[in-house]
Amino acid sequence: MTIPIGPEGLHDNSELPPLTMFGPDFPFAYDDYVKNPAGIGSVPPEAYGTRVAVIGGGLSGTLIARELLRMGLRPVLYEADQIGGRMRSVEFEGHPGVTAEMGSMRFPPSSTTLFHYLDEMGLSTTPFPNPLADATSSTVVDLKGDKHFARTIDDLPDIYREVADAWARTLDEHAEAKALTDAIRKRDVPAIKAIWGDHVKRYDDVTFYGFLCQSDAFARFALREIFGQVGFGTGGWDTDFPNSILEILRVTCTAADDHHQGIDGGSQQLPVRLWSTPLEGAAHWPAGTSVQSLHDGGVPRPRVMDLRRTHPDNFTVTDKSGRIDTFPSVVFTGQGWMLLNTIRSDERLIPIDHWTAIERTHYMGSSKVFVLVDRPFWKDIDPETGREVMSMTLTDRMNRGTYLLDFGDDKPGLICLSYTWADDSLKLLPLDATERMDLMLKSLAEIYPNVDIRSHVIASPVTLSWETERDFMGAFKANLPGHYRYQQRLYGHFMQDRLPPEFRGFFMAGDDVSWTAGWAEGAVQTALNAVWGVMNHFGGRTPEGNPGPGDVYDDIAPIELEP
Repeated sequence: MTIPIGPEGLHDNSELPPLTMFGPDFPFAYDDYVKNPAGIGSVPPEAYGTRVAVIGGGLSGTLIARELLRMGLRPVLYEADQIGGRMRSVEFEGHPGVTAEMGSMRFPPSSTTLFHYLDEMGLSTTPFPNPLADATSSTVVDLKGDKHFARTIDDLPDIYREVADAWARTLDEHAEAKALTDAIRKRDVPAIKAIWGDHVKRYDDVTFYGFLCQSDAFARFALREIFGQVGFGTGGWDTDFPNSILEILRVTCTAADDHHQGIDGGSQQLPVRLWSTPLEGAAHWPAGTSVQSLHDGGVPRPRVMDLRRTHPDNFTVTDKSGRIDTFPSVVFTGQGWMLLNTIRSDERLIPIDHWTAIERTHYMGSSKVFVLVDRPFWKDIDPETGREVMSMTLTDRMNRGTYLLDFGDDKPGLICLSYTWADDSLKLLPLDATERMDLMLKSLAEIYPNVDIRSHVIASPVTLSWETERDFMGAFKANLPGHYRYQQRLYGHFMQDRLPPEFRGFFMAGDDVSWTAGWAEGAVQTALNAVWGVMNHFGGRTPEGNPGPGDVYDDIAPIELEP
């Protein structure tokens, strides 16, 4: 549920600037950077046409490839499965436009750099039906067998408002929520650095749960339990309780959990269009060139099997077809763990401290189960109660979160029967799609005994657990206490003038390198870091008046903790 934390969200406090994902660890205006008409940078003409390997065709990889193309370089994209990465939209045969979002499915408007690229690619969005959101006609909270119907939080019993107040008080008293969000709104870098730097020093070793327990507002276990089950914004957060509280504060202070939008027609369209859309005005390349058009047969190269440094300062890549090719620079955008197991990786790619950071990275598992139904029947009105027969549902049963996706009264509807994380996701691993559907329908039958959901199902269920996917091994990074130093190393890796020469030329990007893992904005921001790094590696520069992240890094770099 949405819980007030002071001046929150983009649609409140209209007299103030909007709250965006500006920092807090690295408060750089990526949105202004990409919107500048002078462009984000260039390479010298002698570098035109130079090939750069980009490993991974998700959002970060396709964005990097497009921006390198714009600069006149020649990106060579490798993709193990399909363009899109965790922006994976599954269509149902015969029902165009109805897509099950197996990964990214909701995007906060505070992701302003992401929305720049959505606009550039001609994609539109509509409000996503989160619990108690304006786009959600009704929400049912079902805990310990007690069911409560609500349109706003005021419709819930007093204990839920007490939980909401406890969270707001905890943020204000222990995290300076109002001061931090105001500083982010105003893009007051000194204030952000001062407040957030203090938070990092105080809370790097504190779990989310430990943070709650420090607050008098959450002294009662009952409040912590309900908060874990129902949470704020998108639902229960107890699966995040073992993670660092810094991860949670980054979400709350940047409105990442507010006013979510879904991408019309499916989120996978964004990376696909970044890959396939012709680019006008690129340096060196003729009008109409796209990243896709530079690839044989219009397809990316297959899975990378082997990655190593070779003399004098090159990188040699072997793909699944057996093809061996060599490049002067490589950008890796996959989950970091792939460099440890599914790709034979040369230890000389990165310094040992960076390998340690990758090894210590903690990933959250996540599962979804979707069913296609004949129509949005949940909007039917129960004659006895006068309410919709079914609502967006938060529960402590196996489903945890059930979302109702309406594509129009005359079209099939889509139900995300279950969206689970961490331990809740692990509980589903032994079950196939049908077994998972049956389990979720059984739970929902306890909540809605008079609704025959199964009678409306018109296609086989689809499901995915990201922790079992060979090329992901998890949904996204979630730092544990004490992991800040590791994240700092990975995030700042693109600043290679401070690395020994023998470790330069290999760049990492993706949301697990970012401070805001799990949010597409993090993938976009680290992609732009890598683009700047490659540009700098080839002797390029940003235009006067539009400095890039590397140009100002030392001035606003993330705080350094003692070893």
